[in-house]
Amino acid sequence: MNDELQSFTVDLRGVVDLFARHLYSGPRVYLRELLQNGVDAITARRRLDPDAPDQVRLDPLPDGRLEVTDTGVGLTLDEARDVLATIGRSSKRDLELGVGRAEFLGQFGIGLLSAFMVADTIELRSRSAADPHARAIVWRGHDDGRYELAETDDPTPVGTTVVLRPRRDAEHWVAPETVVALAEEFGALLPYDVACRVQVPGHGTAWRRTSRPTLPWQSPEPDELTAYCRTTLGFEPLASIALSVPLAGLTGVAYVLPAAPPPGPGTHRVYVKRMLLGTRVDGVLPEWAFFVRCVLDADGLRPTASREALYDDDVLLAVRDALADQVRAWVLRTLSGDGATARRFLQVHHLALRALARVDDEVLDLVVDVLPFETTDGLRTLAQVQAEHGAVLHTTTVEEFRRVAPVARAQGLAVVNAGYVYDEELLARLAARRPQWRVRPLVAADVQAVLDELDLDRALQLEPVRVQVSDVLADHGCEVLLRTFEPPSLPALLLTDRDGRHEQARRELEQSADDVWSQALGDVAAPAPMPRALVLNCANEAVLALLGAPGGRVQEAGVEALYTCAVLLAGESLRAHESTLLTQALATLLVAGTEGGAGA
Repeated sequence: MNDELQSFTVDLRGVVDLFARHLYSGPRVYLRELLQNGVDAITARRRLDPDAPDQVRLDPLPDGRLEVTDTGVGLTLDEARDVLATIGRSSKRDLELGVGRAEFLGQFGIGLLSAFMVADTIELRSRSAADPHARAIVWRGHDDGRYELAETDDPTPVGTTVVLRPRRDAEHWVAPETVVALAEEFGALLPYDVACRVQVPGHGTAWRRTSRPTLPWQSPEPDELTAYCRTTLGFEPLASIALSVPLAGLTGVAYVLPAAPPPGPGTHRVYVKRMLLGTRVDGVLPEWAFFVRCVLDADGLRPTASREALYDDDVLLAVRDALADQVRAWVLRTLSGDGATARRFLQVHHLALRALARVDDEVLDLVVDVLPFETTDGLRTLAQVQAEHGAVLHTTTVEEFRRVAPVARAQGLAVVNAGYVYDEELLARLAARRPQWRVRPLVAADVQAVLDELDLDRALQLEPVRVQVSDVLADHGCEVLLRTFEPPSLPALLLTDRDGRHEQARRELEQSADDVWSQALGDVAAPAPMPRALVLNCANEAVLALLGAPGGRVQEAGVEALYTCAVLLAGESLRAHESTLLTQALATLLVAGTEGGAGA
């Protein structure tokens, strides 16, 4: 068998389409890649000559082309052939000056190739600073894969100039206003002198600088940090937190949001070697830190191939932990005082503080002293509730709190509303951390204990009636209790236990199951009280009238109506049979009321 070794044929248009659709987020990144090539070239030249100029000039030409010129190290003929003739290969220049060195970010050949997303022709003119005897070179590439490369004696200065001729459908990407906007977005923090030529009404053209020599969080002017947040992120920060991870070459700032965002992973503005990586980068902080938005610049973080996200490696994990410690330290430091920032933070970001307290014991210890919770005594901290009542009883849903709050408040029972996001987990951690505080969910027995019992004679007198009306609700898993409580305008209160609800669900499943499963469920069931108790208020006139009515269908309908109304007042939805029960009870009461009937 006579095999002939062959090479792949690369369709350049297909490669460019692959870049545009899958590697990069869109054509707009072409300018970032050209800027990066220029910045890396200047960095390389500065290694040869520390006093070399550091300019990148973006010049939209009158004929619609874009010219990008840098004063970097330039290319010799051999380097140009090595870099630009083979797509996707790391060249000697890249290995020596780009890939693997902390001061470089890009890969020259791939970066230049990305310009084909907006141009059908790219022309590159360059003169090397490394070889003073080298002639200038001219490279011209076309989007169909053809290129020409030659030396020239034209008076080309040291550095590189790239000229793009846009495709017919991409002229807007090289328009002056677009070039300025992209340069300010991607290269605003570049340390070198990057400028665009712009039109000045009445004065022709001028160079407008789009980069800055110092990072905003390193400015000696404190107001500049707030102004940067206002202009770049679009909000007035509640506070700012300085961030630094020297081992990763990272500096930055975390801005505390002025309004509470929804929980979830936050997104942040991240630069790598002062070139914008992305405006919505996630993974640099844990999820509990969703109350801040960061602006970061790092040398040691590794970008993905598209350079629009971070590679999730051990370095990023260490950076995330270090930044989380710094944000957490600010929270502890701020809330340990009683300043305006602490009060505003508690007011706006209490949800984020709850999220942090779920996973951090030190923050939990602080939260119980400073974070107000809704209680039947008004807003109280958990420490105040425990000190005043010797226990911290809490509901697990907002609906449960709304149901018991009027009665509990009237009877002097302190209950904490733990029905919001993170609250139940937070209180469970507190119960485990401080068992002497008696932190536990509210149960029906707690409410029953504060309701006034009837005197013995009255209880004995009404016991037959209580048993009679209890039988009406037995099929609904509810027993009837007689008490007196405030407010007297409330005729009935539905008390529900979590264990009782589980038992009710088991019973309903048992009733609907076949004989085998019904027997199995019955075997594992333990004796349990009724899952619900309808407490009738004997201080209410309607209840007294109902209890004094003769037995019969009208009395039964009254009990059924009180039960279903109590279910609705408890914030629960009526099940199908309960809706039917309410409809039938109201029909019975309406007929009895209009006919003057009083019994069955």
